[in-house]
Amino acid sequence: MTAGRRTVSAGDDAPRLLQAPPLGLYVHLPWCLRKCPYCDFNSHAVDAEPPFADYVARLLVDLEQTLRDRAARRPLLSIFIGGGTPSLFPGTAIQALLDGVRELTTLTADCEITLEANPGAADAARFAAYRRAGVNRLSIGVQSLDDTMLARLGRIHDPAAARAAVSAARTAGFDHLNLDLMFALPDQTPAGARADLDAALALEPEQVSYYQLTLEPNTPMQAAPPVLPDADLVADLAAAGGEQLHEAGYRQYEVSAHARPGRACRHNLNYWRFGDYLGIGAGAHGKLTDAAAGRICRTAKRRHPRVYLAAAAHDLISSRRQLGNEDRISEFALNACRLTQGFERGLFESTTGLPWSRIAAVVAAAVADGLLRMSGDHLAPTALGRDFGDDLVSRFL
Repeated sequence: MTAGRRTVSAGDDAPRLLQAPPLGLYVHLPWCLRKCPYCDFNSHAVDAEPPFADYVARLLVDLEQTLRDRAARRPLLSIFIGGGTPSLFPGTAIQALLDGVRELTTLTADCEITLEANPGAADAARFAAYRRAGVNRLSIGVQSLDDTMLARLGRIHDPAAARAAVSAARTAGFDHLNLDLMFALPDQTPAGARADLDAALALEPEQVSYYQLTLEPNTPMQAAPPVLPDADLVADLAAAGGEQLHEAGYRQYEVSAHARPGRACRHNLNYWRFGDYLGIGAGAHGKLTDAAAGRICRTAKRRHPRVYLAAAAHDLISSRRQLGNEDRISEFALNACRLTQGFERGLFESTTGLPWSRIAAVVAAAVADGLLRMSGDHLAPTALGRDFGDDLVSRFL
């Protein structure tokens, strides 16, 4: 047996090709000023100043506990600080967090460090401090640059605040910005969607995450649904938006992600390529491969911030699940089929530990039906496969 690789006898159905993929770190900061009516994330509106220092201290304890697993002690390709609204945290807290992470782990020389931010003067004032702390990529939740649409989404900023946030980010030295923008909004017309996207492109971000508004269960918007565009119009808006982004020089690399050449988000790409990631913070999820033992495990941390902060250091995990062979196949497909450029046969084998023969028949049928195309050892969804992504993935379940 070679280091980092597990082999078994011929005919054994257990994982035999497993290799440890790249590793990222996800950090969850759960508070926001006000919870948006469409949001089903683990976020909590503040009624007083969050315990910033205590929470950062707990995050670093969480990371220490996570690193007890030998498989977690690998260099970090990326760090993603998500929420909630991470830009509620002062620069001193983000500095303490990233200093602590650097002390406990090894970062690759070009480690991508992303922080999610919402527009607003109070947030933008902190951008320079985040940059000094080592954050090198901002993801700004613009969602729309139309006053009416922002009001319907329950957002607390206006278009001027969004533009000011981008300007502040550039002034602070950020040369890698993502803007989140929604389409298929209540009563949105094709002309309105195009104008909204034009306004976002005028801000010249390196990436645009362009995604459809959906009504998630147990949200206020789902309980009292607005009038949304019908399915045909949604498809037209998605196609038109993709063409508009392409004409502006962006390339779609994932279902909802469009980036300038060379500026795709490495952290998210690692998700879609079935890579590993540590998860720290209230409700954070992680995936970790122990190639020597032939195991892939998923973990989740205690979800509510109060419970997470109060738990004993050794009791932060709320669930742990080892992935069986069928789990590996379905989860790989669920992620990799989102990639516009597809994936290599070797990626499936190395990240799942399973031989290609386990999915060869499914792949052949999807190719025959025009949902996938295969060239040598490279597999990618066709335009039809991207349009019917749920059907494509369901074949692997």
